[in-house]
Amino acid sequence: MRVGHGYDVHKLVPDRRLILGGVEIPYERGLLGHSDADVLTHAVMDALLGAAALGDIGRHFPDTDPAYAGADSLKLLEHVTALLKKEGWRVENVDATILAQRPKLAGYIPQMRERLAAGMGITLEQVNVKATTEEGLGFTGSGEGMAAHAVCLLEKEK
Repeated sequence: MRVGHGYDVHKLVPDRRLILGGVEIPYERGLLGHSDADVLTHAVMDALLGAAALGDIGRHFPDTDPAYAGADSLKLLEHVTALLKKEGWRVENVDATILAQRPKLAGYIPQMRERLAAGMGITLEQVNVKATTEEGLGFTGSGEGMAAHAVCLLEKEK
């Protein structure tokens, strides 16, 4: 068994869609990034890659590569999952937390869980997503950006 931790952060800006866990959320700003800037999915991918000692998303999907401009992060998650399988790993579970002052995310969490589970080829019961504010503190609390943490457990295929 291996445990992995992932973290990602993106700045909120006008004229971008807000995508979290593969779900588009209506909001006046979105996250800035080379791909769709899905901070939640990026944290999950980094946790998975870290647990398998396969580097990080910057290594696999560099922001200097035009092939990943505007990329759908759920497609990248499918690629990461295929890499894990090739190396003999299976995802046991993922637990993730989004740090965002606004918008309220509770109503979108079930769909985020579904999309992440599908992207990893695991059951809904193996994926947990939470959201929290930071009580107005720091860059997430002031609404300048969003962050996400994720942990995972991988097991070797038998």
